Amino acid sequence: MKFPLMRNNILREDLDAVIEHLKQDDPILTHGANVRAFEAEWSEWLGVKYSVFVNSGASANLLTLAVLKIRYPEGGEVITPPLGWVSDVASVLQNGFTPVFADINPATLAMDTALILSKITDKTRAVLLTHVQGFDGLTDELINELKRRNIPLIEDVCESHGATHNGTRLGSISWISNFSYYYAHHMSTIEGGMVCTNDPEVYQQVRMLRSHGMVREANDNVLRDRYPNENPELNPDFIFAYAGYNVRNTEIGGIMGRSQLKRLDKIVTRRTENLLRFLKQIDPSKYRTDFKLEGSSNYAFNLILKHPDDELIQRLMQKMRESGIEFRRGSAGGGNQIRQPYLKGIVPNAHHLDFPETEHVHFYGFYIGNFPDLKNEEVDELCAIINSA
Repeated sequence: MKFPLMRNNILREDLDAVIEHLKQDDPILTHGANVRAFEAEWSEWLGVKYSVFVNSGASANLLTLAVLKIRYPEGGEVITPPLGWVSDVASVLQNGFTPVFADINPATLAMDTALILSKITDKTRAVLLTHVQGFDGLTDELINELKRRNIPLIEDVCESHGATHNGTRLGSISWISNFSYYYAHHMSTIEGGMVCTNDPEVYQQVRMLRSHGMVREANDNVLRDRYPNENPELNPDFIFAYAGYNVRNTEIGGIMGRSQLKRLDKIVTRRTENLLRFLKQIDPSKYRTDFKLEGSSNYAFNLILKHPDDELIQRLMQKMRESGIEFRRGSAGGGNQIRQPYLKGIVPNAHHLDFPETEHVHFYGFYIGNFPDLKNEEVDELCAIINSA
């Protein structure tokens, strides 16, 4: 594949750091000191008080909605993106909430603020907003209105490390945020994710939920003492406050995260330079170029037809296949999640048609690879191929 979705996201220096750890006489491989150090370093970089390292971005989604379930055991509605990864919707369902969808803003691919606000009811428990493909999906109006109504904002930043809103890093603005370190993302721990918050209660809950719900995983001494006092018949080492999970990461993940974090800002800068070069050259009569670029941290080049055109879409796919361009149709998560089999019987029939902007991306949108060592001449060649379709 001449133009893959990702290239060289794990460098020799990352592997060397792991190898040095493995050379010890008795290296710890399970969750340990490097995990804790990575959490602290990530928190400082992001600008939050607390971070909890887990084994995937999907697990970060799952634990976040599990925390919301502790707050609202009766359930309720969560406003959820139709364009995003399956785990955004799955985590809502798995924790007993009802997903309520809002269509996207084509300039950001995130849910449109006005449509989010129109879906709020007395059953709304949170807004889960995904920052799609590196774009900033927030607006001041949304932030302020959710604060006024006391509705928690959850940010999924799995594809948008380093993106900002008004100069503040995404993921530090909400009640809870989630990140992914999957191989193709801005930085990688092979598999991995992070839950971030400034809420000390949430922090302790996520630490426990990550490790079977065990109280001993909390690092708040008052909390750790309270449970044995309230449950004297239980062994203090085995008190389970919640029906939790085992989604811990490893020391290898922590080491790789610490190594990659050192160059993340440079990665973001280079990805952004690539995006600007790409958008400047693709044909604006065929493809959308009017994305909101302020604060963006590009994950992949979005190639979205300006208007529906089934003949152009077939020519474009044929041209990309012939030229060795790897692509994903439908952009994030394969397009409109509401069309997926797992939602049959949960949403009304033909509900997907109520989201025309998402439907357009589903059929007439793609993403193709952007990565730090993509050369200027390669971007130029990509654009020439795309424009020739």
